[in-house]
Amino acid sequence: MRLLRLHVRPEADRDLDAAVAFLLQENAPDAALKLLDEFEAALSRIAGRPGIGSPRYAHLLQGLRFWKLRRHPYLVFYVEQTGAIDVLRVLHAARDIPAALRVDR
Repeated sequence: MRLLRLHVRPEADRDLDAAVAFLLQENAPDAALKLLDEFEAALSRIAGRPGIGSPRYAHLLQGLRFWKLRRHPYLVFYVEQTGAIDVLRVLHAARDIPAALRVDR
């Protein structure tokens, strides 16, 4: 299996940092570490099989897919570029996803 290169956008980094900060604030350092581990595992899966994600929100951005983390309520949004995966956002599943992903056109 060929792994594609990953590019995590600053917005996705900020999303993940905010999720970890929330868990640390809630005195859940083990959960924060598990979230980071699960995010890394998700990136590996996506890099190996980019078509694995759901295209549910592809009407918002051509080629957009997401992968739900298994034990945490977060969705990893990405698009496949030529030879790479562009990770756009990491959003809590309870958010207004279309509003959070809205791109000015």
